Amino acid sequence: MNNLIATYASLFLYLICTVLTILKLRQHTLTTTIPKNLILLIGLLGALAQCYTLYSGILDSGSEINLGFYNSLSLISAFITLFALFTTMRYATESLLVVILPIAMLTIFLDYNFSSNHLLPPGSSDALYFHVITSLVAYSILAMAALLAIMLSIVNRYLHNHQPGGFINKLPPIKTIECLLFEALTVGFICLTISLLSGMLFVDNIFTQQLAHKTILSIIAWFVFLILLMGRWFLGWRGRVAIRWTLVGYISLMLAYFGSKFVIEIILSQ
Repeated sequence: MNNLIATYASLFLYLICTVLTILKLRQHTLTTTIPKNLILLIGLLGALAQCYTLYSGILDSGSEINLGFYNSLSLISAFITLFALFTTMRYATESLLVVILPIAMLTIFLDYNFSSNHLLPPGSSDALYFHVITSLVAYSILAMAALLAIMLSIVNRYLHNHQPGGFINKLPPIKTIECLLFEALTVGFICLTISLLSGMLFVDNIFTQQLAHKTILSIIAWFVFLILLMGRWFLGWRGRVAIRWTLVGYISLMLAYFGSKFVIEIILSQ
């Protein structure tokens, strides 16, 4: 019952936050007296409610931890939402929330209505838990980077076509988006590095048949992000080059994590 209440509470709070953010971006008279931080607080409460539902769902197997496809999808969306909320406190990136919050609502709906199991065995080592957490954090931050890259691509296209009006005016300046993009890439790359190292040190048989493709794709993503960051630091890469490398790295990472989980837990389990 508590899980049901928290689920509907998170959906309702996310919906309210999304609507208020859209009205705020459109400078609607209804939101002129509503502080930005109050809207963000509503979103934060929604994220906390989502985390509560995830806590009960992930630990619903007693001593085992369930990180199934839908649980993981919702957990990563919660991380991304929290990152986006805290980013919006620093910068005018409200337009990110308009995209991220509906996605989070969708993942909550899927997690509540569908089930999949990927149970970590009881008594798993703290090192394994550390590897899993760093992997999820790395994926979440780099997913945020991919969204920023898409936003940067949209702004670049409209500016090059001399069409800066409409909703483009509601997006952050290019310099702000690029700054956030490379901040996210740097932090995400560090987390991905820690995740890969911890996996190689603490996960048994990381190159077995079931894990080989996941490991190889993650390593490919790591090299893509490494080349991109080196290109940024030494060659000043930006704009379209940064966008393409970011999306290539993220797609590789997405296939490594969710591609394998979807095939194993959803398709092959039928």
